[in-house]
Amino acid sequence: MVDAPDDADARGARDDDDDQVSADDEELPLFETRVDTALDRTRLDQLLATLTADAGEPISRAQIQRHIEAGACLVDGKPVRRPARKARAGERVRYSPPPPEPEGDVEPEAIPLDVLFEDAHIVVVNKAAGMVVHPAPGHARGTLVAALLAHCKELSGVGGRLRPGIVHRLDRLTSGVMVASKSDAAHYHLADQFRLHSIERCYQAIVVGEAPERGTFDTLHARHPRDRKRFTSRTDRGRRAVTHFTRLRLLTGASLVQARLETGRTHQVRVHFAEHGYPLLGDPVYGRAPRDHTLRQVGKQLARQALHAWLLELTHPQSGERLRFEAAPPDDFAAALAALEFRGE
Repeated sequence: MVDAPDDADARGARDDDDDQVSADDEELPLFETRVDTALDRTRLDQLLATLTADAGEPISRAQIQRHIEAGACLVDGKPVRRPARKARAGERVRYSPPPPEPEGDVEPEAIPLDVLFEDAHIVVVNKAAGMVVHPAPGHARGTLVAALLAHCKELSGVGGRLRPGIVHRLDRLTSGVMVASKSDAAHYHLADQFRLHSIERCYQAIVVGEAPERGTFDTLHARHPRDRKRFTSRTDRGRRAVTHFTRLRLLTGASLVQARLETGRTHQVRVHFAEHGYPLLGDPVYGRAPRDHTLRQVGKQLARQALHAWLLELTHPQSGERLRFEAAPPDDFAAALAALEFRGE
């Protein structure tokens, strides 16, 4: 459902990716709830199994038990390591399942990086389209993590050996601004900003069709019931996903839009526009071949979804200064825009 705002502009943080289902800009997974009276004295492992299933991302009870024992569950802000511990009504339970550990450490690789900002605490980069953020099946080398390890030497260890420094992600075929943490303290600070939605994230996208001038997608978001590599907003279970958008200009058979994330779910921008009738040009998962010949050709030349994370604004984890980072769309995106510029009748 699209809620069109008033005349004012719309106001406004796992996974893998297409092949590696990843986020359009996604926080690492976090499940949080306040225990209501109906669940008083429910075992923690049972409570979390229900919580993850209701969010559309079920995790087995055996896995949850191992995660709890490893310290992945906080009750009222304190680690609890007993799966059988009974939750009490009113307690705040927070569960952050760790990523799977690789067989070995990620090897640093001297891959060129477009570094926008760096200090002792964080590094901000403009990720190229085609680069996978962290190792995954079929993508062991050439990752952003490997490039960061070669560049920075030291990254936060919170994400484990597979994802050092990684606080959020972009899809393999999405370009744009990302922040990584160099210390555990910076990682936790950034993760809290994502959780509280205080980080500003804006994308530019080329979508097929004449998109509304502005609006908000406010839906639930879960894995597709028949295809584990896809996500859907056509569900009555899942996590809330909110995207505010503005049409920047009309193109030939398409629209250039800006999308501002209030939440960061896997493939959120792509799912929201596709399932509301405006698929991203070139999207290999949620798109479809346009009828218009020019659109088909431009999408084929682009060879990826037309999505670029152009703005990231955050609070520095050490100084408290508000920082804003921008990156212009890359050449392939700019070429697609030029080819589709509306020239009238």
